[in-house]
Amino acid sequence: MQDFIATYGLWILIILALVAIVAFLVRGKSRDKSIAASPSPVVSPREVPVAEPVPAPSPAVQPAAVTEAEAPAPSTPVAAGEPDNLLKIKGIGPKVNGILNGLGITRFEQIAAWTPADIARIDGHLGNFAGRAVRDQWVDQAGYLARGDIAGFEAKYGKL
Repeated sequence: MQDFIATYGLWILIILALVAIVAFLVRGKSRDKSIAASPSPVVSPREVPVAEPVPAPSPAVQPAAVTEAEAPAPSTPVAAGEPDNLLKIKGIGPKVNGILNGLGITRFEQIAAWTPADIARIDGHLGNFAGRAVRDQWVDQAGYLARGDIAGFEAKYGKL
């Protein structure tokens, strides 16, 4: 018996330690599941007063307000000629390209001529992409591409 323990004792201790670790891990996972599976306590519903609907205001004649859809076009030049591939500008992907095309912006010259007011107006249409024009420097990039200065563009913004 002593020979058996002397020969295999260390291995028996290692196996027992592994079994204890596995049992601990399994027990911990089962606790997590039981906590996650337990329903949340039911709160008795209280009577909540229901607000009476407010009648809609009667339509009154109001001065015509300029909506965003009717807002004056940006002070960018009108697109003349074939549309440019706006996807060459870093930060303009297919979604933003579609939004810009829908707004009538199809040429690098148009973007290069944007003023801060134009950028703010366009940002209102970009949704989750608002702020990209300033952050990704679209106006500067478009200036290089409108001039045809590919070398200058690639030196500052990387390969096309």
